[in-house]
Amino acid sequence: LDVCREAVAQFIKGRENDRIGMVIFAGEGFTQCPLTLDYGVLLTLLDDVKTGMVEDGTAIGLGIATAVNRLRTTPAKSKIVVLLTDGVNNKGEIDPITAAKAAAAVGVKVYTIGAGSEGTIMQKVDGLFGPRYVPVQVEIDEKVLQEIARITGGRYYRATDHKKMEDIYNE
Repeated sequence: LDVCREAVAQFIKGRENDRIGMVIFAGEGFTQCPLTLDYGVLLTLLDDVKTGMVEDGTAIGLGIATAVNRLRTTPAKSKIVVLLTDGVNNKGEIDPITAAKAAAAVGVKVYTIGAGSEGTIMQKVDGLFGPRYVPVQVEIDEKVLQEIARITGGRYYRATDHKKMEDIYNE
């Protein structure tokens, strides 16, 4: 989360005159920040993003649908969602492909980023006797992320480390 937050912050700081919003999703999705030109507020709200803010899970379709709903009525010439995820869709009432088709129907491109290395990582969890680390299997559904990007006219990226994440946002 910290690596992603840092890359997103650098991206925001490099923008001028682009209205940017932020949707947070895990097992459900919500708008953390509506479209704004106030990058200071956006960066503050980005800093406030924490693991556990939202029900556990990965609702990619719901994340896309929430973002697209924010963009569908804006008069902007270019409507883009940058979807950053570290998992496989396993929650939500809207599947990712249906959400991608809805995005394409209203002219929203989705650029997808699969973040993190596949395999087992040690994740910090808080327990009764304080924090401890447990092994967690990481899977990223690259085929679905590639299909979302294809349907909407976006691109798919894979970020396995901090440098790749920076390069993606720079592009």
